[in-house]
Formats: sequence, C-alpha cells, structure tokens
Amino acid sequence: MYQLLSSLSLIEVSSFVASPTVGLYCAQMGAEVIRVDHKAGGLDYDRFMLTEEGRSLSWENLNRAKKSVALDLRSAEGRELCVELARKTGQLVTNLPEQSFLKHSVLEDGRPDMVSVRIMGWHDGRQAMDFTVNAASGYPLMTGPEEWPEGLDSETAPPINQVMPAWDFITGAYSAFALLAALRHRDATGEGSEVRIPLGDVAIGTLANSGGMAEMLYRGADRERLGNAIWGAFGRDFRAKDGTRFMVAALTPKQWSGLVEAFKLADEIAKLEAEIGVDFSSGDEPRFTHRARLFELFQTVAEQHDYSELAKRMAAQGCTFERYRTAFEAANDPELVANNPLFGPSPANPSGFEYPATRSFANMPAREAGDPKPAPYLGEHSEEVLSERLGLSSGAIGKLIDAGIVELSDKDKR
Repeated sequence: MYQLLSSLSLIEVSSFVASPTVGLYCAQMGAEVIRVDHKAGGLDYDRFMLTEEGRSLSWENLNRAKKSVALDLRSAEGRELCVELARKTGQLVTNLPEQSFLKHSVLEDGRPDMVSVRIMGWHDGRQAMDFTVNAASGYPLMTGPEEWPEGLDSETAPPINQVMPAWDFITGAYSAFALLAALRHRDATGEGSEVRIPLGDVAIGTLANSGGMAEMLYRGADRERLGNAIWGAFGRDFRAKDGTRFMVAALTPKQWSGLVEAFKLADEIAKLEAEIGVDFSSGDEPRFTHRARLFELFQTVAEQHDYSELAKRMAAQGCTFERYRTAFEAANDPELVANNPLFGPSPANPSGFEYPATRSFANMPAREAGDPKPAPYLGEHSEEVLSERLGLSSGAIGKLIDAGIVELSDKDKR
C-alpha cells in the first residue's frame, strides 16, 4: 500500500464487483475506506467461492484494507446512520439505485459540497451486470473459430462470453478516476458533484473509443470471426512439437523482424512476398491480409521444435510472446506470482486461508509499497467508526447494538 491518499476518507455502500473495486483501489493508495453493509452482510457477502468455514474468497479480495460497519439498513434508524456517515465524510461510492435512501439530493442536504459516485446499470435506469452488457456490446459474437459463420446463429455459431467480468473492473477503475476528478474540482471550487457511471455506457463507450463502432458503421457489416488471431495485425496462437500452445504478437517492425529471425523464416517469407507482390515489413495491413499464408509458415516451424527451444529463440530476439497457462498454473507460477513485487505476504485473512495478496498495481520505485492488508470481518469497525465519525458515546452505541441497529464483528460467528 502506498500512502498517496492518506488524507482521504470514503464511505462505500456497495456489492459485487464494480463498486467494491473503487474502494479497493483507493484503499491500496492509502485512503480510509469504510464499507457499510447490512448487518447480515451485503448481497455479495456469501458470493461463491466459499471456504469450508463459509468465507467468500471474492469478498475477501475485493475488500482488502477497508474498514467494515454493519448496520440494519432495512430500518429507518440504520439508514439514517449510514446517511450521516456519508455526510460527515463528504464522499460516497455506491451502486444502490439513485432513488434509494442514499440518493444525492438527500446526501447534499446540509452538505452542499457532497461528492457521490453512483455505479448504475444502463443510463436510463435499467438494471444490468457485466455479462448482460457484454452481450449487448457485440464482443461475444466476434469470438470463436474462424470457420464459424458470421452473425447470430445459436446452433452453429453461438456467442462466447469472456469469463472475467472485465466491464465491472473497467467500470470500477474509471469510477475511481471520476471520484478523484470530482474531489479535485471540489478542492478548486468548493462545489460538490453527483457522478453517475452506467456500466452499460462503459461497455458501449469502450467499443466506440476503440474504433470498433466506427469500423462496423464504415464497413456496414460485422467483423468476421478470427479465432485467436489478432484483429488488424499479425498474431495468433501456435502449437509447439511438445504440445505447448503459445501466443505471439508482432505489431511493430522490431517485433516482426525478431519473430521472422527467431523462426528462421527469412527465405520463406521472401519467397511469399515475391509470389503475392507485398512487403510484409511495411506494416500491419499486408501481414493481416495474408495472415493465413503466414500462419501456415510459422506453424510448420513451431511443430518441429519444443516450446523451450522456441521460447529461448524468441526471447533472444526480443519477441512478444507467452505460453498459455491454466488459471491454476498461473496462480502457482513463480514468474507471475512468487517473484513478482506486485504480490506480498498473506495477511491474516478472515478466511484463515493463506495465499499471496496484491499490492497496488502501480509501481512507484521511490516509495515503499508496504504489505497487503487483510479484508475486515463484517462489522469489525462498527463501534470505532460510529464513535469517531458521528461522536456517539459508548453508551449510545451500546443501545444501538442492543436494539439490533448496529452489529459488531462476525469473527467468531462462522
């Protein structure tokens, strides 16, 4: 953890992936992030996969370095405590609906400089989640084997979803940026801001920003399926003699020339260039247009050598490549994890399970990153936060606990 945001406190009322990601990234930069949940846990508190003790590994990793307050958010008194915490702190991240008890007009009453960031489904208020906005974006129908027909045919060319909820994580990262932009504006002007970020807009906007929307409109049709080939450039997966599958990419002149040298294909490439009248070193267009002929040449060489030999040759030429791993292999790969400064020692996780934990993705050589911190137990900081933030006495907090409005740590309840 870095301490660049050590002066920032943030209330988070959220669930699942996108919204908790905002708080996670801020906490990893040193912010005090106070997550407020219903006293029995939010919608994501028991999200699969669970340990034998019933602890969610997803929740544990998305809520590292945060504080936890557990309130009865179904009661008027519990909701009012949550609203007051947000007002006192001055900044809130949530994915609750705009017309919930945390709507901005309520929060800014008595706190005109309030900054709220709300992650939504679609811009018009419809619900959405990562896998539904992905379906709407068109991306799942760009994936699949090259021989599959174009268009939507559920029997012969079904859509293929990505497994990772990428739109959630992109939305979380963008929301963290938007939060800091709103805070910077408040520092300069004293004005608060209501920021709404629809998950669906992040997806369709990313399609537009990538040039994909313009491309489809210009061509007047969908892009063909490419299997594992890279659109618009040279790159795809190959299979070595020992069965290892690996991915290569050549988007620059250096990457292309290095790959040709590593595979010792200069003569064959020259013959192909003479045959079809192109210069493959001139850019992406000829390499992509004639990719099938090139893929055949490279695969012929790949299947004659074990991956270790090919990897050594590609590394010597500065090529861009990587072998395919299963997720289990990746989690146990020393190159990716054990020897990677991104990961620190396992903190005292609520699950009791020890495993490498991430630091901030940012690498700041002149600053001490610090070790990863654990996620809190649900309600672990309820008493502390209500005392420090709202000035409640121990007696007042005790009465709220007795009334079931406030819940303390569930450390020994599972």
